[in-house]
Amino acid sequence: MASVRPLHAWLPPEDRAAAIASVPYDVIDSREARALVEGKPDSFLHVIRPEVDLEAGIDLYSDPVYAKAAENLDRWIQRMPYTPTPEPALFVYRLIRADHTQIGVVGACSVDEYDAGRIAIHEKTRQNKEDDRTRHVVTMRCQAEPIFLAYRGQEAIDGTVAEIVRGTPRFDFVAEDGVQHTLWDVPEPDRLSALFEAVPMLYVADGHHRAKSASRARAELVARAEARGEEITGEESFHRVLAVVFPDDQLAILPYNRVVTDLGGRTPQEALDAIAAIAPLTPTDDPAPPSHHDIVVYGAGQWHRFTLAPTGDGAVDTLDVTLLQEQVLEPLFGIADPRTDDRIDFVGGIRGTAELERRADECHGLAFSMFPTSMAELFSVADSGAIMPPKSTWFEPKLRSGMFLHRI
Repeated sequence: MASVRPLHAWLPPEDRAAAIASVPYDVIDSREARALVEGKPDSFLHVIRPEVDLEAGIDLYSDPVYAKAAENLDRWIQRMPYTPTPEPALFVYRLIRADHTQIGVVGACSVDEYDAGRIAIHEKTRQNKEDDRTRHVVTMRCQAEPIFLAYRGQEAIDGTVAEIVRGTPRFDFVAEDGVQHTLWDVPEPDRLSALFEAVPMLYVADGHHRAKSASRARAELVARAEARGEEITGEESFHRVLAVVFPDDQLAILPYNRVVTDLGGRTPQEALDAIAAIAPLTPTDDPAPPSHHDIVVYGAGQWHRFTLAPTGDGAVDTLDVTLLQEQVLEPLFGIADPRTDDRIDFVGGIRGTAELERRADECHGLAFSMFPTSMAELFSVADSGAIMPPKSTWFEPKLRSGMFLHRI
């Protein structure tokens, strides 16, 4: 049984939502964040990427950065101003990108369920990013960005959501990347919340570090409260995490591509020859793999397609990212742990294959264009309790940050 409960959400004024809403913190680096806030004083990046208001080159994990995040959040709440819903609320959030539409429910999910594995994961988290987001939440006493959850669709939920989107939205705007973001109030939140009790499991699609930080922040805040002699009732807001929950049949996963920046002394052509000794290479003008287990590699100014066969039948064994890692990246280039190895970069499919060519040419490396992981594969891995290789999925479109907050 899944819990998607109403919450006291804090929302900005309707006429300022478009100016405030920003891309998530983890799809850009500091340089890109500084460029994005130019001429945008209302952007929520000032809260989730507070280093943009501090000197360039500052340690992103230093005390002034977290202090600035809390300061900026307070200013945004007072100046915009953000106001809380008078009663616990749910919202319906629709995103439209080109011909793709997905509609989710905004609510509060259970940290207990996450800790117990009933909100399933498919990726490992990195300690430094966990530490960062946990401190960000604890310092601000706010979950400023939602986690992105998926579930196997339910007709009853779909029908209720379809009724709601026929009404008048609270927010409706098109962001600078062309994605339309629309938010509706749910008139009977308890009725919609009850429908999720028929959903057996939720899955983290995007936001593993935000989910883990909610758990760690809860533990830290409980410890602080107990040290003060306060009673923990289980109803405190830190027991829940801000989330948007989508049915699986509406979600789009783009490929998460790879660039090897250091070929270990080989030229790009020599590296291609080494791959050809594992799997025959076929020159191609199409950088998109046609099917599962096909991979397209770029180097020395040319794309080549090759095919890798699974060596096992487990949920992770058959993933294309696993095949590339185990049969090419580790044996040929010594990249044993792609989470920590600085010789490999990951490029979301939204950036296109021209970006792969640019990066490979720039570093005299190789770029690998991947076939996208499917939702069925994600569910299979998560249900088995296994973990995908890092950067296996890129969900698009991305949720905007700053449209709703969960203060704790």
